Amino acid sequence: MATHQDLSNFIWQIADLLRGPYRPPQYERVMLPMTVLRRFDWVLAPTKEKVVKRYNQLKDGKTKNLDSILNTVAGDGVDLGFHNHCPYDFAFLKGDPDNIARHLMDYIKGFSENVQKVFERFEFEKEVEKLDEANRLYQVVSKFADVDLHPDRVDNIAMGLVFEDLIRRFNEAANETAGDHFTPREVIRLMVSILLEPDTHILTKKGLITRVFDPACGTGGMLSEAQNWIREHNPGAHVNVYGQDYNPRSFAIAASDLLIKDDPIKRKKEGNLSISRVEFGNTLLDDKFSDIPAFEYLLANPPFGVDWKAEQKEIDKLSSFRGYAGKLPRVNDGALLFLLHMIGKFQQHKPSEDKHGSRCAIVFNGSPLFTGGAGSGESEIRRWIIERDMLEAIIGLPEQMFYNTGIGTFVWIVTNRKAKERKGKIQLIDVRDRWEPMRKSLGNKRRYLSDEIIDAVTREHGAFKGTKSCKIFDNSDFGYRRITVERPLRLRFQITATSKEKFLDAVPEFFDALEVMERELGTDPYDDWNEAWDEVQRIAKSEGIKWTASSKKLFRQCFTEVDPKAKPVISSEKKGVIVFEADPALRDFENVPIKEDIHDYFKREVVPFVSDAFIDLETVDEQDGEVGKVGYEINFNRLFFKYQPPRPLEKIDSELETVEKRILELLKEVTE
Repeated sequence: MATHQDLSNFIWQIADLLRGPYRPPQYERVMLPMTVLRRFDWVLAPTKEKVVKRYNQLKDGKTKNLDSILNTVAGDGVDLGFHNHCPYDFAFLKGDPDNIARHLMDYIKGFSENVQKVFERFEFEKEVEKLDEANRLYQVVSKFADVDLHPDRVDNIAMGLVFEDLIRRFNEAANETAGDHFTPREVIRLMVSILLEPDTHILTKKGLITRVFDPACGTGGMLSEAQNWIREHNPGAHVNVYGQDYNPRSFAIAASDLLIKDDPIKRKKEGNLSISRVEFGNTLLDDKFSDIPAFEYLLANPPFGVDWKAEQKEIDKLSSFRGYAGKLPRVNDGALLFLLHMIGKFQQHKPSEDKHGSRCAIVFNGSPLFTGGAGSGESEIRRWIIERDMLEAIIGLPEQMFYNTGIGTFVWIVTNRKAKERKGKIQLIDVRDRWEPMRKSLGNKRRYLSDEIIDAVTREHGAFKGTKSCKIFDNSDFGYRRITVERPLRLRFQITATSKEKFLDAVPEFFDALEVMERELGTDPYDDWNEAWDEVQRIAKSEGIKWTASSKKLFRQCFTEVDPKAKPVISSEKKGVIVFEADPALRDFENVPIKEDIHDYFKREVVPFVSDAFIDLETVDEQDGEVGKVGYEINFNRLFFKYQPPRPLEKIDSELETVEKRILELLKEVTE
């Protein structure tokens, strides 16, 4: 019996027939659909005649639920989930090379509606036409007819492994585009291990039924890996997976993988009536799983830095986004929206009802850690998650791990049921310097995580102890209050010919009053605007002048200048308390750790350096009403910063001297 590796190698070799009409990154457009067709052909072979016969009896169009009826015939009494009522099979296709294109399309159109939708997303009819024009179609079909994928010799698990291996190979061959729809397998293994390992005591229970969800499933790698992990630890577990993706080809691959792996007869014997599903559509706008209120485990690698402007209009109409009613992130990066969507699918933690809550693992770039200041959408989302004690851990991964980007990435572990010792805590694990070099680069991917590294990081997460590469923080360590630090406006008053002309051009009715002001106040500068303004108002009143808001503003603009040596401008005075007017040009901000009193911080960190500074007490947080806006950020780099002392100057000078000598020697060779 051939191993799944032997089978995938054989199918991989067939791809050489495509050289010419297709480039290697395009091979999967043909090879994956053909693998699916060949597997289905073998699976349906035992009941093929019965299905065709029953279809001919019912094809008048009057029968409702025809697909369901024929699916049950195909499964010999059990709904197989799909069927094919076309009388053709691969043996027939191989025997008629002259009509191969027409017969192959007739064969595909004989499938049940769910399979036809998958092949529509593959856009396989275009590929059939292209292969036929290049005289390669019959060769490919003929080769696949020789591939033995009979269920008796290749069970569903092995077939799933074959398909997964082909997906991995074709995506890695694509290099620059693979990262859009395919997460490196070792990254997925790390995510799955950290997500599921703490729940081993739950996942190994007899008769376990659990659900895994990926709202940006791509080709389904995360769902497959999670399913495999649970079944390895509990062979009898019922693991139902659910995924959604907006890319047609990725959806088709994931849906095919699911159909290939599913064994409805085994499910029925085990009493597992739930059905895994992969759906096509925009997760943010069109939730295809609104009928399933909650999932126990959730994973995702949403697109990095992709804007959601197209979805903004519809999302803004909602009173809340998946239960979150706060500010949303800026439109140029919707990654955090996927996390909010996943949290909205969390199961409530009710141990008495055997509901253990949910755990989520999601890959982000660095942006969601710190982008956006206090009060911004990103900060408010971080605040909402952390203040609800849902952020369990963040793992910093090495750079150059993904196919289409070399930037650093981070895995967030989010849950609504932290272990007792983790309550109020957040664990950060630094894996950025732990990696193995790849023998051959795949796009931007030049590094990978070995099994040893994955095991070590998983143990480190489980140990929950502070080390050089693992740090434990209180939730509040990441919160701060952004206070506005003001300094008094200081104005010097002086009447000059230029200022008079500028003012009178706008309000000529002030001519007589201004003459009196100049006569009584003179043209020398005043360093106290408060005193000067009192005199100006007195004279204006005696001259019968009535001020307007605009004339007051213009007067100050024309006759004053900012002078650091002048006295502060008083804004108001109530009950002996003087309030100074702030100078916008000197305004500054301080992020005060949320654990600290803002006044104590201000006295220690600001007053010694700027003695006349004061806190703007009018700017308050919208949620708690306290002074200063609350923000949350996680500066991973700063928290794991390792100081490296500069090299001695003597050594640097010596190196420069050596380089200078070498340059002079080279110049001599050119000039002599």
